[in-house]
Amino acid sequence: MSEELEFCQEMLSVLLSDNKLIVVCHNPQKVMKNLQGRSCTLDLECILGDGRHVGVEVQKADDDDHQRRVRYDGSLLSTNVTEPGTKFGDVPDVIMIFISKFDIFGGGHSRYHVDRIVREMNMPVDNGFQEIYINASADDGTDIADLMKIFTMDNEYDDERFPATSKIKRRFKETDEGVSKMCDIIEKYKNEGRAEGRAEGIATGRAEGRAEGRAEGRAQGAAEKEHSMIISMLKNKISMEQIISITGLTMEKITSIGKQAAVL
Repeated sequence: MSEELEFCQEMLSVLLSDNKLIVVCHNPQKVMKNLQGRSCTLDLECILGDGRHVGVEVQKADDDDHQRRVRYDGSLLSTNVTEPGTKFGDVPDVIMIFISKFDIFGGGHSRYHVDRIVREMNMPVDNGFQEIYINASADDGTDIADLMKIFTMDNEYDDERFPATSKIKRRFKETDEGVSKMCDIIEKYKNEGRAEGRAEGIATGRAEGRAEGRAEGRAQGAAEKEHSMIISMLKNKISMEQIISITGLTMEKITSIGKQAAVL
């Protein structure tokens, strides 16, 4: 969906509460690296009409220190969009938006702004970096909460307040072209998952100095990606025949994964 400019425009206008916001450029699956070579892939990067850069990260599982993830991603984005020789006063403003299925702070809000303050003066200060957390589990009656329902609920895609999001989701859910594209995307991520699993296995083996580390890392990384992909396809009502064709797994194996994830 983030390949569509109108979706990015509508989503960011809602999440940032700015109906005059203009997205002039968008980059889905933005890959960035630090000097040591560690990569980071943002689900979306946008440049706004006022020059601000927005990075969007989407996570389902509450299995990591996501505040540090946002800090890391934001620093990489700041570095990547700043040209050599730029004075610090001209470093572009960056907004990091973290979208999750869980309420990261447990306060029952669909949106949290994390601000910098001078502790001794209780005074907010601005260095051009904003940190915003959005979650789909808190239904606080806001437009953001209703938009998140379209993101997470299978049959929610007919809200006149969010025409672009509704239209694009409906296309992916209900048209042959959309389903075919989803299958192509899932196949792409499956191949990337296999490659990532191999890379993680090699890195683990080198670090531990054991050959079994490579095999274990490869298998674990590939299996986790494959399971996530299958669960996503089942949730999106991809037919069993299509899943078997894409993954090469048996119906029994796919069914077992679906039951373990409580989607079958």
